[in-house]
Amino acid sequence: MNLHELDKFFNSILHKENFTSDISLNGIQIENSDPRKKEIKKVAFAVDACEATAKLASDSGADVLFVHHGLFWGHCQTVTGTHYKRINAFMKNDLALIAYHIPLDANEEVGNNFGLARRIGLENARPFGKWRGMTLGVIGELDKEYPLDELSRRLFPDGEKPLRILPFGKSGVKKVAIISGGAGDDFIQAVHAHADAYITGEVGHEDYHAIEESAINVIAGGHYQTETVGVRLMKERVEKELGLETVFIDVPTGM
Repeated sequence: MNLHELDKFFNSILHKENFTSDISLNGIQIENSDPRKKEIKKVAFAVDACEATAKLASDSGADVLFVHHGLFWGHCQTVTGTHYKRINAFMKNDLALIAYHIPLDANEEVGNNFGLARRIGLENARPFGKWRGMTLGVIGELDKEYPLDELSRRLFPDGEKPLRILPFGKSGVKKVAIISGGAGDDFIQAVHAHADAYITGEVGHEDYHAIEESAINVIAGGHYQTETVGVRLMKERVEKELGLETVFIDVPTGM
């Protein structure tokens, strides 16, 4: 399997053509030296494309790095400074880069949001939340009302801690809305959907009082922590369906 065949596999699941308003350049962002012939034997997965993940992926023997946050976001940028360092880490190691942004948030099989929904046990999970005309989140109901701290425990069963919990809603949580990453100001969509709690990655200072005044519970689980889900699920899919060797590159930001 070459690089273009691998990306075709990814897109057969993620369908970047359905997310034309995404400013990320989804798909192959950096080719390897012979993208039509060089065989892909090992695939690395990470949340972010950066110098550190490129070096760690290369050190692991990977031929390509698959990420959620790529290096190119739909506008011209000079290849200088940190941008040069990042690109150079790929080029000098003949490491290819494939990125899928909103398609990986929204996907119902391997996406961040539906993955989080399954983790906390949401039933009747259905698409929710608009961004630039694209639906990327999920909303559903738990089997019964649970305290907010139980919801947080389910969200991070391996013991990670959310960045912030804002307990401004009802004590018993049943209906939950989720948009991973930097979607703090989208809590208002959860309010309009009559959710008891909203899970996202990060919440800004400017949202605090509006959340409190809206009487909704919010868990800011961390931009990074809420978006390891999709890349890990895609990693499992590649192992199972393609039989390729894989590795997850964990470079947490604490954000």
